[in-house]
Amino acid sequence: MPPSYRPDLSDGGHALRVALALLVPGVLLIIAGLPELIVYAEFGAFAGMYGRGETGRPRIVHQLQAGGLLTAGEALGIALARFEGSHWLLVAVGVAFAAIGSVLADAVRLRPPGPFFFLFAFGATATLPAGLAPAGQALGICVATVLFAVAVGTVGRPHPLRGRPWWDGIALVFRRPAPGVGIHALRYALAVGLAGCAGVLVGVDHANWAMAAAAVPLAVIDAGRPSDAETGLVLTRAAHRTVGTFVGLLVTAGLLALGLGPAALALIAIALLFPTELYMARHYAVAIGFFTPLIMLLTELADPTDPMRMLLYRGVDTLIGVVVGVAVALLVRSPAERPR
Repeated sequence: MPPSYRPDLSDGGHALRVALALLVPGVLLIIAGLPELIVYAEFGAFAGMYGRGETGRPRIVHQLQAGGLLTAGEALGIALARFEGSHWLLVAVGVAFAAIGSVLADAVRLRPPGPFFFLFAFGATATLPAGLAPAGQALGICVATVLFAVAVGTVGRPHPLRGRPWWDGIALVFRRPAPGVGIHALRYALAVGLAGCAGVLVGVDHANWAMAAAAVPLAVIDAGRPSDAETGLVLTRAAHRTVGTFVGLLVTAGLLALGLGPAALALIAIALLFPTELYMARHYAVAIGFFTPLIMLLTELADPTDPMRMLLYRGVDTLIGVVVGVAVALLVRSPAERPR
């Protein structure tokens, strides 16, 4: 097996904590007979993805910052689902949220970078049925999962409040923005807007998947250190996203063909979060191969639809988003990024 395809076991503890953050609320919802609501916990658990490699105060601050943006994304999505607005409204709100999320994520140096997960949380919840759960219950599941993910993130780590006064953490919250933050936010706004509009015009059901896919190639561009060398990284990330998504769609089709019950599908989806995070920093395509069925199974539980139609549309959405994201990344350059 090539080294890049081998899991990095040094990330095993981190991946286990992220998976545990979804496992506990997920099992509780299954026991309560509400596996369809795990989708609201899913994005809250993603707060545990942040602060990889950090310890103590920096880790908990970054996870709380990410958790706040994930919660904001779900809140916007839940509100939009109840408003039952048009697809064009979804795109407009997504553009604004992507730009704001990009600025905030870059300002506090979140890793993974960019607004992808926040935008995904917004788009996925905005396209769920309005009557799936009361708004307060849906948002409460997200908030509770975020707090649990942050708590789990402190396990086996130095206590975040020990050794220094609490006000020392202010420096982690209020930082001077890095150069290029504005132009990077513009890239996200353009990519998300163009991909969303293309998705609506093509008629691929939910444009949110295209919008999220458009944000992926941009995430490898460091707003603080612009470089022409990042063109190769953009193309590689786009290829990984495309290949990983289509492999994941095939896995999803196979799992749905088994005819398993909701509880079994939910448990499989939860289990997929561990390899997703284990490979996220190691090999993005492999990680997306696990991430795609995780997302698809939980959204299918929340909003059942024709599986083949769903899989076909998600594939088309991915191609639209990746192509638009790469085009924006290559064409929209700040003066510092232009060849001399």
